[in-house]
Amino acid sequence: MKPFRISAISYLNTAPLLWDFEHGEQDSDFEISYTIPSLCAASLADGSADIGIIPAAAYTSVPDLLILPDVAIAARRAVRSILLVSKVPRDGIRTVALDRSSLTSVALVKVLFARWWGGERSYRTMSPDVVAMLADHDAGLLIGDPALQLDHSPYYSYDLAEEWIRLTGHPFVFAFWAVRRGALQGKKHRDLASIFRQSRDHGLLPENVSRIAKAWAPRLALSAGQIQSYLRDNIHYFLDPPCLTGLDLFYRYAQECGALPRAPEFHFLTPTKVTLVS
Repeated sequence: MKPFRISAISYLNTAPLLWDFEHGEQDSDFEISYTIPSLCAASLADGSADIGIIPAAAYTSVPDLLILPDVAIAARRAVRSILLVSKVPRDGIRTVALDRSSLTSVALVKVLFARWWGGERSYRTMSPDVVAMLADHDAGLLIGDPALQLDHSPYYSYDLAEEWIRLTGHPFVFAFWAVRRGALQGKKHRDLASIFRQSRDHGLLPENVSRIAKAWAPRLALSAGQIQSYLRDNIHYFLDPPCLTGLDLFYRYAQECGALPRAPEFHFLTPTKVTLVS
């Protein structure tokens, strides 16, 4: 029987979610590939993946997805890894370069400008190189590891999760696990929700956060302490009721300003959704 094909994001903040899959605690029922957030969504859309840690924005455009409950990449305070970086104060921003890796953060930037920061701006999609972005633009959106590595001193920088929370009073959800309905047909009965929840829980054990930090510190040229603080304090890994409220509000605001199409209702995976092999 073919394994579930998992499309994962190759950023530090996903490392706790993938703990069991990367440390031999899951069997051959799963096969993982790594990409950037926007392409993770595309792999679910074209059927080349069965399960993906999708940008929240992708839920509005990829059909027939079921959300794996309780697991997310979210923020209840400044997130540090989703930044609008600018040469000028925010009121002077007219042109914005957008990180091509992102879907959700692009929509969030547009929501913040449309609803609170003063209307229309000119946007262009680019690779996440802040020097190149700011050569011809007032500001640039950086996400993930490039944002964590940024030297803030030459720039104005705005943490987008912090801004959203300040303005709405709600957490922000950047990504969550989702599975294609069609991928469940003919698979043996597995409680996928519990499997992915358990992997998250194992990855967040203090000793495992420490191991992740030691492994990633040389890759990102950050200290192990900085990485532990980021994973422990800045990322919220639970798709809890406050996060769902914030997510629903984001979808509504994004639709109103034309940043995203209308989102479907939340449809969650339950054990009964995984069929037995006939």
